[in-house]
Amino acid sequence: MEKNIEAIRLDKWLWAARFFKTRSMASQAIKGGKVHLNGNRVKAARDVLEGDRLHITIGFMEFNITVLALAKFRRPAKEARLLYVESDESIKAQEEQRGLRRMANAGYAGPAKKPSKRDRRKIKSFTRRDEEE
Repeated sequence: MEKNIEAIRLDKWLWAARFFKTRSMASQAIKGGKVHLNGNRVKAARDVLEGDRLHITIGFMEFNITVLALAKFRRPAKEARLLYVESDESIKAQEEQRGLRRMANAGYAGPAKKPSKRDRRKIKSFTRRDEEE
């Protein structure tokens, strides 16, 4: 964490804080309306300041965080967690979602074995039949 930075681009901060693997993925999420800064939809080049509130949606997970520090470079995950603090409501909602997904997947049993060559041929012929019609 660097203390002398006054502001940094939103996509760069999201990448450095390890919410997204690449800056382009971060900017696509921002462009798609998955990231809100202080309650407003913004562009990737918008500057982030300490104390800003972010609402980030990644898949089915939602994060409500407050920016504590700024960083230009991507550091290890332990250091990245020091860049922000997540709200209690956000943590509680994530745990609820996790529990619901566990319950939904509890009855799922995967296939006992991989399909054989004959099974794969049957699957291909069945799916191609749908394409032809």
